Amino acid sequence: MDRPPGPSVRLKLTLSYAGFLMVAGLLLIAVVWVFLLRYVPERVGTIVQAPGGGMPGLFVPGRNDLWRAFAPKAALAMGFLLVFGLVGGWLLAGRMLAPLDRITRATRIAATGSLGHRIGLSGRRDEFRELADAFDAMLARLEAHVAEQQRFAANASHELRTPLAISQALLDVAQHDPQHDSAELLARLRAVNTRAIDLTEALLLLSRADQRSFVWEHVDLSLLAEEATETLLPLAEKRGITLETTGDVTPAAGSPALLLQLTTNLVHNAIVHNLPEGGSVRVTTTLRPADAVLTVENTGEQLAPGRVSTLTEPFQRGSGRARDDHAGVGLGLAIVTSIARAHGGSLTLTPRAEGGLRVTVHLPTEPPPVIS
Repeated sequence: MDRPPGPSVRLKLTLSYAGFLMVAGLLLIAVVWVFLLRYVPERVGTIVQAPGGGMPGLFVPGRNDLWRAFAPKAALAMGFLLVFGLVGGWLLAGRMLAPLDRITRATRIAATGSLGHRIGLSGRRDEFRELADAFDAMLARLEAHVAEQQRFAANASHELRTPLAISQALLDVAQHDPQHDSAELLARLRAVNTRAIDLTEALLLLSRADQRSFVWEHVDLSLLAEEATETLLPLAEKRGITLETTGDVTPAAGSPALLLQLTTNLVHNAIVHNLPEGGSVRVTTTLRPADAVLTVENTGEQLAPGRVSTLTEPFQRGSGRARDDHAGVGLGLAIVTSIARAHGGSLTLTPRAEGGLRVTVHLPTEPPPVIS
């Protein structure tokens, strides 16, 4: 925003300090003047003869005499206070605003795109240091978010390029080999195209969750868990996985569609990344005093804690990058993380000692307060 230049804050503070000091000085002089008037007669100064005539007369000044003696000294004192207030106020304001100058410089550096700079104010906590710490924390979050978005963009570009390159290769083969089986070509093109559509829809869902563009409603997590397990029951039966859902009424707040997607992604992930046969998935909903909890546990291979910490990143898969017909596009847990974060909740992944994974989602039970 283009604004006309105005006086600096340092100048305003200096004038304020000097003005306050002048007002205080004037009040002090006024008090002294009023106090002196109590003992000074109104008439012009006279000579009072001492009783008995043994001593010379005493000169008693009047108010006019007192004013002529007092006014120059008062004016000199006020001039000194003015100079002292301006100089001292300028130095004091500069010292007080020094942290603000550092914050301003850091803001300008961040505006150029350099998010690695930090203010790092030292000393005890005060308003400026709280502002600096909040700004440093914001820069850290922005830097992490930008780095995450850059990794996501690179991974998304790679994932989207793969089906397009496969489609191009299939079309080139068909063009140079007219005798090629067209039915097989169409089937492979359909499969590649379906995967590209699934990836695009997942990216759109992830973007929608990050933007928090949804209406808050009251939902029952237990019903969402039952709906998700019923939808994925055929896939579980096909793989020989046992699905179990437990939990009483568990009220939560959020978008029913997004929370259903969150639950479905977790159950789908638990089914796909499981034992080859004889595995199980357990879905539990619990209501706590502060939040609603959704827990999805599944059997499976042993997972190292370091590996588990990367599963919520986009395009990461629990069993490497190998895929099958239901392995998804690598955005399942990333979407779950974004949905939980958009609802003000949290996601925790814990490897089970006997193998497999336990995913716990904490969600609010009430919508956030509306800020007017």
